[in-house]
Amino acid sequence: MLITSIFFLLCLSAFFSSAETGMMALNRFKLKHLVKQKNKSAIRANKLLQRPDRLLGIILIGNNFVNILAAALTTILCLRLFGDSGVLIGSIVLTMIVLIFAEVTPKTFAANYSEKVALPSSIILKFLQKLLYPLVWIVNFFSNSLLKMFGVKEKKSDDDLSPEELKSLLENSGDLIPARYQEMLLSVLELDKIS
Repeated sequence: MLITSIFFLLCLSAFFSSAETGMMALNRFKLKHLVKQKNKSAIRANKLLQRPDRLLGIILIGNNFVNILAAALTTILCLRLFGDSGVLIGSIVLTMIVLIFAEVTPKTFAANYSEKVALPSSIILKFLQKLLYPLVWIVNFFSNSLLKMFGVKEKKSDDDLSPEELKSLLENSGDLIPARYQEMLLSVLELDKIS
């Protein structure tokens, strides 16, 4: 039963890790396009991303809770199996398992497939945000207060592109936009320089 519980907690940890990376790695322009097409998952993910402090709050509360609980259960299991030296053995083994299976692998996958991870994850994250709202509010209150003490101001998300950023985006679009069209679009952006 302990082993099954630890395995389940590691799966939850992998979910939270992948959800965090997937949500933060989402292409904001693609997301806006999906929102305009009335994609429900995209609308939900977009709402979550409008308050990154709350989103990160729920993800980190969940991830830390399951990791600490997994560590406690692993300690109990290893104490039964190996006696007093089980604490050290359990810590080393669990650290390696968490790093490989619940952190690096899920985060790498989510970074490569952010849309496939983030949009379905938004269903669970939205539910958890509503369920644990008081706890998330308390964590965010103290976290935001601490940031204010250090002079860090809350920054509104700015997804608008300047003309220079738009030029760079066009120049680096690769095969998505044929070279002829790239030149045409770049020429339009240069019109203000032409008398």
